[in-house]
Amino acid sequence: MNKTLRRLTTIVMVMFLALMVSTTWIQFVEAESLNNNGRNSRRLFREFNVHRGPILAGDVTLAESVPVDSAFGFQRVFSGGDATQANIFAPVTGFFSIANGSSQLENTENDWLSGQANALWTERLEDLFTGQEVVGSSVETTINPAVQQAAWDALDGQRGSIVAVEPATGRILAMVDFPSYDPNELAPLSLSQASQRFQELAATEGNPMLNQSIGQLWPPGSAFKMIPAAAALESGYVQNADVLLPAPHRYLLPGTSTEVRNFGDAHCSPDGMQSIHDAMIISCNTLFMEMSVDMGADVIAQQARRFGFDDPFRVPMRSAISSFPNPSDLYPARLALAGIGQGDVTATPLQMAMVSAAIGNHGVLMQPYLVETIRNPDLDIVFQGQPHRLRQAVSESTAGVLRDMLVDAVSSPRATGRGAIISGVQVAGKTGTAESAPGRPPHAWFTAFAPADNPQVAVAVLIHEGGRQQGGVTGGALAAPVARQVIQAVLNR
Repeated sequence: MNKTLRRLTTIVMVMFLALMVSTTWIQFVEAESLNNNGRNSRRLFREFNVHRGPILAGDVTLAESVPVDSAFGFQRVFSGGDATQANIFAPVTGFFSIANGSSQLENTENDWLSGQANALWTERLEDLFTGQEVVGSSVETTINPAVQQAAWDALDGQRGSIVAVEPATGRILAMVDFPSYDPNELAPLSLSQASQRFQELAATEGNPMLNQSIGQLWPPGSAFKMIPAAAALESGYVQNADVLLPAPHRYLLPGTSTEVRNFGDAHCSPDGMQSIHDAMIISCNTLFMEMSVDMGADVIAQQARRFGFDDPFRVPMRSAISSFPNPSDLYPARLALAGIGQGDVTATPLQMAMVSAAIGNHGVLMQPYLVETIRNPDLDIVFQGQPHRLRQAVSESTAGVLRDMLVDAVSSPRATGRGAIISGVQVAGKTGTAESAPGRPPHAWFTAFAPADNPQVAVAVLIHEGGRQQGGVTGGALAAPVARQVIQAVLNR
């Protein structure tokens, strides 16, 4: 073989090798990413030609796929096309869109809904041999439709969020945001139409497509005081809730010239001394600030983590991470503010509901969850949600002391949470009024569990920037009555 022919043979072999490597790389290594690429039209046809499984809440259908005369085969429909109902359940279902992907349960449960979950391989194999179309599994949620509706009605068009959970199991009974959106508007089988509506919603203040109940962080304000109170009892800083501590009229932030007042510039007690129990009832700022600085950041941070701070919940959607600052970053003035849920402390409504739930559940923090059951097309159960204990947030005895405090924080004559009183039912709760952006009204919080001795529900209510009430905003006046309506809906099931 002459030199020229050898060179040509070598070049041809290299080209064949390059072709084999590139083909192998595309078909095996990059296959999954290419299949899932949003610009892959085959992916769109594949996803929208599947009879996607429904999402249910009890006997109410929240989302389903219906056949259409189109190349895509199926159209996703939410709440039967009822815009109001679709708005109510949108934080749970999310959207499923040809132009914008998916969110919430439509996203996290996609493998089940589309029939592609690994556990369904026998069904897929059977469909392959019989020639039947792929049908997705149904996802049955823990949401109680009546409680969800009651939470929506209780918000009454005010910007805010509500989460209700079952303390003993972690089952999420309601998850409501306002403003919300109609996921049917994102479901058309038109790229331009779905994309335009998505952009309009994304540009709306607060972006209603975000699940504010679990995906947005807010200063919890005085609702956070449950945690330093728990830390004081658990650490032995106080032997019981009746030990008297300094509760000055005003508190000078250490190292500054800034004085922090109680609400309305009130005196917590005539002699400047008060117990944690009484301070919780009237939500005394100065006692909790001074106690937090004296107790130390490490003690409070540890207690916050035991309640779930600094770690996301997966419900199965991943929550934003509620946060208590790193103790090494907390100089005394910042620690004082953190002790009353201001400054660098942030929380989701879900997190605050879980703090109440843990106290009501004898100190045990459960894993919150949203998916009750998944059934294949033959209605066989292929997944069953189960209660899962995360940790002992506080001892059973401390939980009992906190429960008694929170009952009095609702029922006592001076209590800030009297708006949550329900005749014949002991409600244990804590108000919160948290500063928002400068020049804006504060956020109003209330979190509670009831009945106090055997709780069926724990709830957190957040009203953004005072809702419609622009002056004199407090958690007790604004959020507590909302929580009362949700609690009543659960107890009346």
